[in-house]
Amino acid sequence: MKLNTLKPSPGTKRPKLRVGRGASAGQGKTCGRGVKGQRARKGGYHKVGFEGGQMPLQRRLPKVGFRSALKATRAEVRLSELNKVEGDVVDLAALKKAGVVSVFAEKAKVVLSGELNKAITLKGIAATKGAAEAIEKAGGKIEAA
Repeated sequence: MKLNTLKPSPGTKRPKLRVGRGASAGQGKTCGRGVKGQRARKGGYHKVGFEGGQMPLQRRLPKVGFRSALKATRAEVRLSELNKVEGDVVDLAALKKAGVVSVFAEKAKVVLSGELNKAITLKGIAATKGAAEAIEKAGGKIEAA
């Protein structure tokens, strides 16, 4: 196969329509633009979503949802994921190295989900009340940053 032999598959490209070439050509007189009005004129500009002064659809519908800018910088860690981290001291750098949290994470919090099989020390990472109890039960401890 060569670049100069590439062609679109048969039937995928429609021939360009030649408008204004008489009634027998199929697109004579108004050339498919309808009758009169701004859209029939040459250079008839229409703003996207403009409905002739009627309240546009995107303004008639209610606003929905919210996307937090902080979401990308925060991470949630399950107890079971702490087993993947090598070493007994777990901080944000160790979590990133183990691939447990995103490289963009600035803060992390451990939540009670799954089981912890080894004693670890959490450094500079928050934990929920249940997760903190589970870590201490496994023989670990939590240190503030």
